[in-house]
Amino acid sequence: MIGREVAWRIFAAEYNQSRLEIKGEGERAPSYIVSPLGAMVNRVFIVGVLTDLDNIGTGDEPLWRGRLQDPTGNFYISSGQYQPEATAALSKMEPPAFVAVVGKTRTYSPEEGTMYVSIRPERVRIVEARERDHWVLETCKATLRRIDAMSEAKQMAAPTVDELARLGNTPLLAEGVVKAVGHYPDVDLQRYRGMVVDALKFLLPEYQSELETEMPAAAAERPEEIEDDEEAEAAAEAKEEKVLAIITRLDKTGKGAAWDEIVDEVRRIGLDKTALEEVTNSLLDKGLIYEPVLGRMKRI
Repeated sequence: MIGREVAWRIFAAEYNQSRLEIKGEGERAPSYIVSPLGAMVNRVFIVGVLTDLDNIGTGDEPLWRGRLQDPTGNFYISSGQYQPEATAALSKMEPPAFVAVVGKTRTYSPEEGTMYVSIRPERVRIVEARERDHWVLETCKATLRRIDAMSEAKQMAAPTVDELARLGNTPLLAEGVVKAVGHYPDVDLQRYRGMVVDALKFLLPEYQSELETEMPAAAAERPEEIEDDEEAEAAAEAKEEKVLAIITRLDKTGKGAAWDEIVDEVRRIGLDKTALEEVTNSLLDKGLIYEPVLGRMKRI
C-alpha cells in the first residue's frame, strides 16, 4: 500500500518561490517540492478565496483552472478527468467563494532553469470565512516554525538532519531545511517574518470589512455565526486530544498507527477525512506526532 503524504499548510508566497524539485526513484515513489523555508511538499492543505475559475476543456472532458487567493498571493489549481471528485466539486462553484483544497503539487518547466508550481486538487469544498481565518492563523504558526528551523540551520557550519531534530524539529522538516540550505543560500528570513505579520494583520476587523464588501452575502460571515475564540480553540484542542488517543491506542506494534485505521476510528467521533487532515496537520506542526514511514502516524 502506498502511504499518505503530509498535507502542508503553506502560504502562496512561500510555495510560489519554490524552485527545488526532488524526483522520487521508482514507479510510485513520491516526488517533492522543497520550499525556501524547508517544507518538503508533496501535498498541501490550503484555504482562500476562489477568485477565478474557468473550464478550458469541454463538457465531456472538463479541465478546470482556477486561482485561489490567500493573504500573501495566489495559488493556481488545475483539475480534470483524473481528479473526478475535485472536478465535479469545482463545476458547481461560482467565484468569489471561500474554498478549502487538499491537493498534490505540480511543476511546469517551459525551459531549463525555469520552474512554475501549481496544485492538482484531490478534494475541494466551500467553507466559511472563519475556517479561512483559522487556516491563516495555523499557517502563520507553521511558517514561523520553519523560519525558526532555518534560522537554527544558518547558525550551523554544516547543518544535519540529526542536529536539527535534536533541537525539536520534526525529522521531515529537518530534512527539508538541510536540503533548502544547500539550494537557497540567500533566503531572507526577515522578509518571511514580515509576510507572517502581514497575514496576521489580514485577520484584523478593518481588513475583514474590506474583504466582505467584495464577497457575496452567502459567503460573508454573519455576526450570529461568529464563534467565541476561546470556545473554538478549546474545541480544536479537544479534537486533537481525541485523535492523539486514537493514534496511541492503534499503535500496537510501536511502528505507528496505520492511516486507514485512524480514518475508520475518527468517523466514530464524527470527524471526516478533511477534518482529520486539519487535526493531524496541526499535531504534526506542533511536533506531537510524526510519520515514521509513509502511511503511519506515531505519537512523540
